[in-house]
Amino acid sequence: MSAAQPDATPWTVARLLTWTRGYFQQHHLESPRLCAEILLAHALACERIRLYTRFEETPSDDVLTRFRGLVKEAAAGRPIAYLTGTKEFFSLPFEVTPDVLIPRPETEVLVERTIDSVRKSGSQGAALLDLGTGSGCIAVSLARHLPQARLFASDISPPALEIARRNAARHGVGERIEFRLGNLFEPWLAPGADGQPPAFDIVVCNPPYVRTNDPALARNVRDFEPHLALFAGPDGLEVIRRLVAEAGRWLTPAGQLLLEVAYDQAGAVRDLLASRDWQAITTYRDPAGHERVVHARR
Repeated sequence: MSAAQPDATPWTVARLLTWTRGYFQQHHLESPRLCAEILLAHALACERIRLYTRFEETPSDDVLTRFRGLVKEAAAGRPIAYLTGTKEFFSLPFEVTPDVLIPRPETEVLVERTIDSVRKSGSQGAALLDLGTGSGCIAVSLARHLPQARLFASDISPPALEIARRNAARHGVGERIEFRLGNLFEPWLAPGADGQPPAFDIVVCNPPYVRTNDPALARNVRDFEPHLALFAGPDGLEVIRRLVAEAGRWLTPAGQLLLEVAYDQAGAVRDLLASRDWQAITTYRDPAGHERVVHARR
């Protein structure tokens, strides 16, 4: 696909996918065929599944130029989701930009367990707070699956909060989520419509939990995703310590806290919770088998 090597063979969709898969393999991209399909579908402005009916089609020069640019950026490490501006989470498409963390499959465990907790409690009108909402993927997914719940969400980043609002509107739940700007619980100090600061049945959070200078962190994450949403001190627990210490006062009696943690942090977080007299501490594993979500009651 290089302009430096003229080739009379047409660059059909099938040929583009084959070449790009090999190119991405050379650059060690994860799931190279999938990445190639996502980018080509984006360049063609079509659904990825439609590529399979267009294998013999030769895209226009404009499409080829656009696709070459995307392939070059992807090979340099820029995440595919930032190149396309969208990422699927909990079977819903979400707008993403470099202002927000890219939603990941392990975070779906956090959403699943929160939905399960609300349904088991019998309180369908529960008040749920999503701290550090980012793209809004957690709050929006909860709102879609818990139609009677009251949703609240906040983030310290103004651009992130605007993206979350747009995602909520996109999925028809914009009127059901109260968004506020600020750090962790600070925006909720302001009174609500009844003149009192809100109290929540469940606080849910995917906090920053990456260790500063963690050598295991993938380069494309470190170089492109927002550091504010990633890093939390030398042990990755700075934000989690605050949540464990402060969340209790914001919860109703028997209120619940659900946190996503790093693959190797569950034991340390259990100890933090126990030291603050949290009860019924439980962990849940992600698809890779890591203890990824920690759940405790006030």
